Amino acid sequence: MAEARLHETRAYPAPAAFAAQANVADEVYARAAADPTAFWEQAASRLDWAEHWHTAHEWDPPAGDDVPAARWFVGGRLNVAYNCVDRHVDAGRGDKIALHFEGEPGDRASVTYADLQRRVSQAANALTALGIEPGDRVVVYLPVLIETVVITLACARIGAVHSLVFGGFSAEAVRFRLIDTGAKLLVTSDGQFRRGTATEVKSTADIAVADLPDLEHVLVLRRTGQDVPWTDGRDVWWHDTVSTASSDHIAQAFDSEHPLFIIYTSGTTGKPKGLVHTSGGYLTHASWAHWAHFDAKPDDVHWCTADLAWVTAHTYEIYGPLSNGLTQVIYEGTPDTPDRERHLEIIERYGVTVYYTAPTLIRTFMTWFGPELPSGHDLSTLRLLGTVGEAINPEAWIWFRRNFGRDELPVIDTWWQSETGAAMIAPLPGVTTLKPGSASVPLPGIDATVVDADGHEVAPGRSGTLVVRRPWPGMARTVWGDPQRYRDAYWSAYAGHGEHGSYYVAGDGATRDADGYIWILGRLDDVVNVSGHRLSTIEIESALVAHETVGEAGTAGVADPITGQAVVAFVTPSGRSEVSVAALRSQVAAAIGPVAKPKHIVVVADLPKTRSGKIMRRLLAQLWEAEQDRRSGRAPAPLGDTTSLQNPWAVGEIAAVLENAELRTS
Repeated sequence: MAEARLHETRAYPAPAAFAAQANVADEVYARAAADPTAFWEQAASRLDWAEHWHTAHEWDPPAGDDVPAARWFVGGRLNVAYNCVDRHVDAGRGDKIALHFEGEPGDRASVTYADLQRRVSQAANALTALGIEPGDRVVVYLPVLIETVVITLACARIGAVHSLVFGGFSAEAVRFRLIDTGAKLLVTSDGQFRRGTATEVKSTADIAVADLPDLEHVLVLRRTGQDVPWTDGRDVWWHDTVSTASSDHIAQAFDSEHPLFIIYTSGTTGKPKGLVHTSGGYLTHASWAHWAHFDAKPDDVHWCTADLAWVTAHTYEIYGPLSNGLTQVIYEGTPDTPDRERHLEIIERYGVTVYYTAPTLIRTFMTWFGPELPSGHDLSTLRLLGTVGEAINPEAWIWFRRNFGRDELPVIDTWWQSETGAAMIAPLPGVTTLKPGSASVPLPGIDATVVDADGHEVAPGRSGTLVVRRPWPGMARTVWGDPQRYRDAYWSAYAGHGEHGSYYVAGDGATRDADGYIWILGRLDDVVNVSGHRLSTIEIESALVAHETVGEAGTAGVADPITGQAVVAFVTPSGRSEVSVAALRSQVAAAIGPVAKPKHIVVVADLPKTRSGKIMRRLLAQLWEAEQDRRSGRAPAPLGDTTSLQNPWAVGEIAAVLENAELRTS
């Protein structure tokens, strides 16, 4: 594992005024550590339960060939949608705005909790009329729309298991998810607006569902008004089915361990994994974490910028904020449509108070706007900022705090995964001293740390494997249809370790500093070994991004005949001046050490990223090696899975740059 070489000394204590009104105080850490199960029981009591649990927690660790099994709030029954909608209406808050929707073309709508209840009830009745029963799977292939939230909550309301798919995914990616889940229903649209263009989608959906034995219906929302192909008997319009359904619906309670959703995450190899999250434990974790680390207030206007198909949106754009009764903004389009100031306009228009976005977008803003945001936008309503995705470079953190946060707002950097359900490592804004680039310490009730190969906690300044040593309520329970893969992927490496019989392995490398703060170093396979020195890609990228000419950077290890591996850096220019290879290599040498200097630097327009904003470093290495094969007359190896990319065109663009460039090494 790499040693941590990039040192960050800046620190920002919690503002006194913020601490005075914060939801959570410092005492919560000791209370949770003293009795974690009792802590999570108290968190669960924030929800409305139809039946109380008789056992808070049961855990069967992996033993021999057995797969692990976690159960939380055993015997308890609740309805997730009721907790997110109806209970607020029942409490007299039906007139409160639940969602402000902004479409990419400029259309807008605001939906109250009472109206949301009516729409979700209609959709629940429509699903039932289409033959959907508790436990059936429904795949949702829609952009960020009010109806996407409605159908998701309707599935939860009737006990169906939803699986949301990014609206830009290919027919192949959608089809895989339909087959893997055995879905009875696909929900899609005639088309969608993306980057100023109305793109027809139904034909893609038709390819995805062709000849699937389990698929019974395709429910189609009219969004763009385009003519689309139609299969009578299978296809039904939303406006004929949902909009005409009765709004009278009584939500039934389901067991705490009843599956709520399946979300797919792709690894470096193999088919995507369908992670199963259940009702009571997931909602407890999601609701409490949102309330605590975002200091959620009744008058907040919360904006999580993620696509609804990403797990961040499940937790911090649907279930967390709605369970806490907040007002939210959802935006259909891209940040630069019709211009690059769209997000600034949205924050000002709706009075956004909490803005939660990805490091990749922050770095993009840095490239677009330079050292300061364009004038003419009032962002004074913002009181809290958040980041999610991969580790944020310290300079991007500082830029975000200075430009969006007036050099005073807390920046809540959160580490978590599709597998964990909600944030695991994150600061509490009224308590934690913030360090740019670190998500700080585990949340109360979470036992995450960094260990060596033998499972021992590493000393400060050393690096190792990030693990979670104790089960938690929001954890994925299994991989859909493949429990052995769940065991092998997450629990086998440290089986037999610790008080609870195994450690969950996150797949990330990390280090701990003297204050116990955890610094994510990137995926365990995102490490470069140069002449025996193991280097973190995240640290090298942070050093590159700190240079004023670089907007974003992605690094990878590639074969080198002398050093074993060499660092290749792909950088996007900030536009403030021409990129100097020599200056960037000097920058990295000064920040980390001469051994970390990239041997090769390639200037590109964009980097391939997943929908969560993670740079696909594996693809960068594969593109480099493919070009070396081409130049040597060898047949290039095929690239790995690209179906989860948000910008698949970047792959071809980088390949063209490599083919036509005289690669710069010094």
